[in-house]
Amino acid sequence: MSSETLMPNPSRPWLATPKERFITLRNLLLSAVSSYLIVLITPMKGKLPLFFMFFFSLIFLSFLTQYRAKGKAAAQDSILTVVSVLAMSIAVVPILSIVGTVVARGYQGLHWSMFTQDMSQATVNDPIETGGILHAILGTTIMVSIALIISLPIALLTALYLTEIKGRLSTPIRFLVQAMSGVPSIVAGLFILSSIVYPITQAYSGLMGSLALAILMIPTVARTAEEVLLLIPNDLREAGLALGATQWRTVAMVVVPAVKSGLITAVILGIARIIGETAPVLLVSGGGDATNLNPLEGPMGSIPYYVWKSFLLGGTEESSHRTWAGLLILLIWVLLLFGVARLISARAGKR
Repeated sequence: MSSETLMPNPSRPWLATPKERFITLRNLLLSAVSSYLIVLITPMKGKLPLFFMFFFSLIFLSFLTQYRAKGKAAAQDSILTVVSVLAMSIAVVPILSIVGTVVARGYQGLHWSMFTQDMSQATVNDPIETGGILHAILGTTIMVSIALIISLPIALLTALYLTEIKGRLSTPIRFLVQAMSGVPSIVAGLFILSSIVYPITQAYSGLMGSLALAILMIPTVARTAEEVLLLIPNDLREAGLALGATQWRTVAMVVVPAVKSGLITAVILGIARIIGETAPVLLVSGGGDATNLNPLEGPMGSIPYYVWKSFLLGGTEESSHRTWAGLLILLIWVLLLFGVARLISARAGKR
């Protein structure tokens, strides 16, 4: 008597069948045609009515199709599915529109000398090949770096106090951190201007811009680091204490290394939060047009100031190209930072 081993065939019942895909494609085409006809016949004109009429038609056709095929429950589920897609589209379409516009207009102002020259010998209305954004890139890099050096220890120690110490001040400190997250950026610049620049230094500098940016960076890094530290199981902390280590030694040798990638992500998100801030930099950094590597003395330029000045003092095609090119460089910088953060998070998740 022979026995055969039966291997089950794997199946994916959640995947749509060819018939269901055909029905979905048919509903999409019918919705597109019906929305176009509605906009064509009725007084509603433009892209916005066409966009919403398409989804309203798709909701009606999906509900009708699913009700006839699978009943009321499937029909209600189809409504929620289409509404979810509509909400996602409303969120994604403006972002794609902004990115597309910046790329389409910004690349026209890019040239090699833009990264090797500053604006000390040029104005925003000069030919695009004259002058560049070197001073702004270096100024932004210096100010953000100093802000990171100032804010990282404060934010990390705050997160450790809220998650590890949990003292009496935990509740007010958490409240203050959350409140600082919603403070308008110009308030940080006004605070540095009124408390340090006017009464003490009486001069603009890159350091003052860094202090204003640090105020904005601290809550972002602190909140993100707190959420990351809360993911560490208490078993690791208890194991360190059981071996005779002190609490701070356990935190330094066990907890912090375990969330190293998450803390790096918090830092990157904090940098992305402040790198494009304009208001505080305009108020306290001075916004110079020449390359200045000394953050303690003299005005220091930045990419937001470069964009603002090109837009404000311009009016010509050259100034418009400079504005959009500065925006494109800033956008690429921020996207790279978020991409690195997502890459680090993904690798940490696999581990």
